[in-house]
Amino acid sequence: MTDAPLVLAYDTSAPHCTAALMRGGELITSRFEEMARGQAERLMPLLDEVLEEGGASWQDLSAIGVGIGPGNFTGIRISVAAARGLALGLDLPAVGVSQFQALACGYDGPVVCSVAAPRDRIYLQTLNDGTGSDPAFGLLDDLPLPHPKAEAAVIGAQAEAIAERAGGRVLQPRYPLAEAIARVTLQSMHNASLPAPAPLYIRPADAAPSKLTPPTILPETQP
Repeated sequence: MTDAPLVLAYDTSAPHCTAALMRGGELITSRFEEMARGQAERLMPLLDEVLEEGGASWQDLSAIGVGIGPGNFTGIRISVAAARGLALGLDLPAVGVSQFQALACGYDGPVVCSVAAPRDRIYLQTLNDGTGSDPAFGLLDDLPLPHPKAEAAVIGAQAEAIAERAGGRVLQPRYPLAEAIARVTLQSMHNASLPAPAPLYIRPADAAPSKLTPPTILPETQP
């Protein structure tokens, strides 16, 4: 089992900092810490602690798995930037894994995945149904819901309401978030065409430049 790939996976897309270390499909150790802020300062020490708990070093890793959202914009940027830096510095593949993929991990059939968003809205995507549907964002009443078969799984935020309207069975995620990211990473890490991790932004940022007021252009200064 020692030759099996070793994956370190983590996520800061919500008010938490979570990480997992997995070797060849076997979970070695994991950590989850709730935190409304401070992920940027806590992330690297937490990863060091997870590696130490698992009796591993950075040089032992085969790949990095990172949560790319949807979720908190700042948290996602922290995770993705760290993954890109680690991949470059350690010469390792880095795999970006969405929360939708993490929710669907372990299920073979269609899975309607939903993630809580601000102001009672949700992010929604159906996976494993062969359609490749794009993620959607909005109030549940405003979203065009899929029409899964009765055996489809419905997992995540407002799952009961989604299942009532669209059909399917309400189920729980098979794995905690960081472990699910690690498992998806193990399945994807050998894909030669795998793109670098990038934030999954489905809605506009809460703080964005005004579309009505033009930006101020500072005059050039003469040396």
